[in-house]
Amino acid sequence: MTQLPTLTDEAMLDQMQQAAFGYFLETVNPDNGLVADTSRENSPVSIAVVGFALSCYPIAIERGWMKRTEAVKLSLAALRFFRDSDQSGEPNATGYKGFYYHFLDIHKGTRVWQSELSMIDTALLIAGALTAGQYYNADTPEETELRELVDFLYCRVDWRWSQDSGGTIRQGWKPESGFLHYGWEGYSEAIVLYAMAMGSPTHPIKDDCYTAWTATYQWENLYNHDYLYAGPLFVHQFSHAWVDLRGIRDPFMREKNTDYFENSRAAVHIQRRYTELNPHEFTGYDQNCWGLSACDGPTDEQPDEVSEDRRLFGYAGRGVPYGPDDGTLSAPAVLASLPFAPELVMEAIRNMLMRYPQMTVDNRLASSFNPSVLVNGELWISNGYYGLDQGIVVMMIENHRSGLLWQLMRGCSYIRDGLQQAGFTGGWLQPSDTDGAR
Repeated sequence: MTQLPTLTDEAMLDQMQQAAFGYFLETVNPDNGLVADTSRENSPVSIAVVGFALSCYPIAIERGWMKRTEAVKLSLAALRFFRDSDQSGEPNATGYKGFYYHFLDIHKGTRVWQSELSMIDTALLIAGALTAGQYYNADTPEETELRELVDFLYCRVDWRWSQDSGGTIRQGWKPESGFLHYGWEGYSEAIVLYAMAMGSPTHPIKDDCYTAWTATYQWENLYNHDYLYAGPLFVHQFSHAWVDLRGIRDPFMREKNTDYFENSRAAVHIQRRYTELNPHEFTGYDQNCWGLSACDGPTDEQPDEVSEDRRLFGYAGRGVPYGPDDGTLSAPAVLASLPFAPELVMEAIRNMLMRYPQMTVDNRLASSFNPSVLVNGELWISNGYYGLDQGIVVMMIENHRSGLLWQLMRGCSYIRDGLQQAGFTGGWLQPSDTDGAR
């Protein structure tokens, strides 16, 4: 097999993107379109991963990795499942008020792990559905039904209920205890959540809800970068997977004379500087070996792992510069930063692949690796794959290569209306702009 670091950038990205996409074909249940959270045995479904899958199928069609008929079949299976799912909110149901439980049984589609009704994960699922609704525009019975299902699912979500009469959207709800005691506060991946909640023609959140959210932001100067703080890299990527945030600004960003895309670019520089300084002296850290994000990691409960005397966090939202940090890095999080700083990302990915080739199998990146932790004398590498990692890699490589998802979502009136309701102006939101409209 060709060694990835020896290829041109384009060939290397093509192989890694296709390998990442293969995750969805390997883990989907074709009977209901649901996709496993991880490739590990008996993994449940993550509703967010289903949203990523729905977004990745059009990419696979355009790249020649999948036939349109097969993509429509899988997409329809998922959308029909969610339309017909149990929305009673009971402990063994699928959802409530148009939202869905975070984790579901891959065969029955019912709640598992006593997971929460998740507002953000529902939003990521619906973002994938809206992507499908924009892409499949043929005048056929199947694609017509698909678009109708997308509209039904989006309009069923009771976004206003998710506020629970508070200032911001709540993070979740459980049938046993009601709403979780915390809302979406502080900068996060929730821009796409708020945009959809603002743009809803049926159950929109209150007009001041988005302003209440941005009022909780934390603005800092880190390593000489003025910056809207969020520690993990995925926060700076997920909304950008669907929404082209270049050059459009909400009131908060207008006041700071920047935008969210430039803020994500700053996140790359801050990550590089942090690992270059390497305050905890972890093995491997330098300006071309970075990537602190939400990812799998070694744990203290595994006795065969040899490391320095320090705490290991398992799966955690690792971040810069305030942690947590145990020496674990996510190569997918680096690759998904490609649109923001392509030269720096490619330099880092090539470096990481040269130094730690074990973190790829058949060109697919593992969730994470930790050069400071050895298992039986070998580099610690996450076991199996995570759907969110593979999906964000596919989507952000495509946004870098062709802008396909950004073009599709520019044509989604719900997203456009929601952004404008939140106060975004400029760039492609200008009234004369019709790029991508369908």
